[in-house]
Amino acid sequence: MQAGIRNWVCLACFVLAACGHAAATKSTRKPAPADEQIVIDLASAPTNRFAPDDAFGAVVDGLQHGRVAGTYTPANIAALKRAGLRPIAYNLRSELGIEAWHWSEEGQWSDPGHAQGYWTGSDHPRKPVRTGWGYFLPRRGDTTDQANDMGYSRIDDGDTATFWKSNPYLDSAYTHRRARPQWVVVSLPAPTAISAARIQWAQPYARRYEVQRWTGADEYDDEGRWVPFPRGKVTQGSGGDQILPLGDAPRHTTYVRIFLQASSHTALPRAGHDPRDAMGFAIREIGLGTIGRDGAFHDAVRHARTNHGQTNIYVSSTDPWHRSSDRDIDTEQPGFDFLFHSGLANGAPILLNVGAFYDTPENTAAQIRFLAARGYPVGEVGIGLEPDGQNIAPEDFAEMYRQTAAAIRAVAPRMKLAGPGLQDAVSDTWLDDTPDHSWTRRFLQDLRARGGSGDLNDFTYEHYPFDTPCGAIDTKLRGADRALADGVARLRSDGVPATMPLSLVEYGMSAFSGQNAVELPEGLFGADMVAKFLTLGGRQTFMLGYGPEQLFEPENECAGYGELMLYGQDARGRVSWHTPAFWGAAMLSQQWAMPGHGEHTLYRADWHAPKTSLTDAITAYPLRRPDGRLSLLVINRDARHAHRVGISVIAHTGNRATDLRGPYELVQYGPAQYVWKADGVNGHPTRDDPPHQTVAEGGPIVLPAYSITVLRAAYP
Repeated sequence: MQAGIRNWVCLACFVLAACGHAAATKSTRKPAPADEQIVIDLASAPTNRFAPDDAFGAVVDGLQHGRVAGTYTPANIAALKRAGLRPIAYNLRSELGIEAWHWSEEGQWSDPGHAQGYWTGSDHPRKPVRTGWGYFLPRRGDTTDQANDMGYSRIDDGDTATFWKSNPYLDSAYTHRRARPQWVVVSLPAPTAISAARIQWAQPYARRYEVQRWTGADEYDDEGRWVPFPRGKVTQGSGGDQILPLGDAPRHTTYVRIFLQASSHTALPRAGHDPRDAMGFAIREIGLGTIGRDGAFHDAVRHARTNHGQTNIYVSSTDPWHRSSDRDIDTEQPGFDFLFHSGLANGAPILLNVGAFYDTPENTAAQIRFLAARGYPVGEVGIGLEPDGQNIAPEDFAEMYRQTAAAIRAVAPRMKLAGPGLQDAVSDTWLDDTPDHSWTRRFLQDLRARGGSGDLNDFTYEHYPFDTPCGAIDTKLRGADRALADGVARLRSDGVPATMPLSLVEYGMSAFSGQNAVELPEGLFGADMVAKFLTLGGRQTFMLGYGPEQLFEPENECAGYGELMLYGQDARGRVSWHTPAFWGAAMLSQQWAMPGHGEHTLYRADWHAPKTSLTDAITAYPLRRPDGRLSLLVINRDARHAHRVGISVIAHTGNRATDLRGPYELVQYGPAQYVWKADGVNGHPTRDDPPHQTVAEGGPIVLPAYSITVLRAAYP
């Protein structure tokens, strides 16, 4: 039997077993007593209540050029639905790649005569919107980004015809208060002697600014300070091409900041002039170094038109101005008509994440009008993605969040709004010498100070606890739930109200690809993390990797080939084999919980194991389902040993735990069902079977090493 056909037969058996237990076997042996015990606490207050069709979701994101139609075929979409991940978060690759977002190719330029400027999509396009595109920003200042690093900084590209410009929406004309200071940071590869700067200004230039050096041991040093060079303060800037002596003696530093405080508000006269052209700050090139005895400037900055060839530059913001020729042809996203008509959105309201820092509020408002006109269900709009990861100041992002929220509310007053889509719950500001380094707290404080706290209904962030998918994966897996709990506690201590829902807009063991993503650890991690997040009071989770995917060369050589995904695909893009991440998700949504909108009540459970070296091997999550059954999810994170555990229940306050009576319906997934063969880009499972179904009379159960178990029993 071909592998693909075998997988579909196994999947059909799994679904039938979940519904009627037709494939179940019955154990008649009386089990021996167990040394380990899982105690379910039904006497204490529930930890959370949720509906599976709201809580278990997946992410639809950007793909390589030409892959949307081939990846999301009717057959592939039907396979994806079997994971039971119903709500969809629509994430923007463009926002991570410092690109403007064209959700429709029909629309209006602010300078239509030259097909350039600020873009606003048409809310009534004539053609179906089947694909969306990002557009590179030619006024970009950052060397690197959070996506594919296809771009580079215009500040040190060696071309004086190009320039960086800050975001005009941070000017007082839009903020209605003092304009936000902007900055450029030059990150030198090592401590370097600096005594002069060369700044080639564009329009608008800075009338008042400072050239500063960082005194900290690293970029997160609490004792670090931005100190102006002795002659680094300029109060009457006049633009042009300037070589600025910074002091008599060189100062050694790794980071230099141009702190921009007052704009000239000038712009070069040209056809199609827009008022936004004169807002903010603009620089063509920056050089840093020394002035020799011959009076010549010796530049320590590397200038190149590639991100790996130039000195790293970081900027506070970027102007979303662009041209029709700037389209990123390598990345596309499913268009909204395709998303909803193909069934990819599962007929449920989506979490729509929109651009904030690299887009305009006007374009976002048009997008919301378009979706409303089409009647497409949007449950919530998320504003921004990973602003902390792009070193955006929390106050700057709060300003853009407010403006975007106001634009959305003007066309959809009752729309729920979410954000800021942090790349991690623990988020500290970077190269910052202010007293409070909490990105989250400062964002919330600024939002509240300007009366915008009512525009944040749901706090969103991502969870990838491990920077690299290398090393002792089993040790990392056993510590993952603690990292998640620490992150939630940090958010609450940073000022996220206890009454504000939390949602994970992406999750996985690591944001970097690796072999563990297609092996058992990722499946165990996903099931454990989602259940733990709900136990901690979380609202929604969205798994990244919704779709069949190929194996790509890993960013870290030690990691091996792998990709976070539900399915592998064949050469024609068709679903070929499952990953453990698929079965982990399916066991949550179809075995532990009941599919649908019925209310599920989650309780706590403790694992007691005398004389064990792995005190964090087992996690357990009891659930009272709408059908009245008690359902227990158990994760054995011990990679080497099975565990024999008894199950008991504390039903009433003050009572002792009593054994849970059988019969049990057991569903288990582990090494007996899945074996991976590493073969570079051709890696594949040699065994890919669905979870095993049994019925036991009662008593202790055996948890196989590295496994997921769901136990269901009738309980009064």
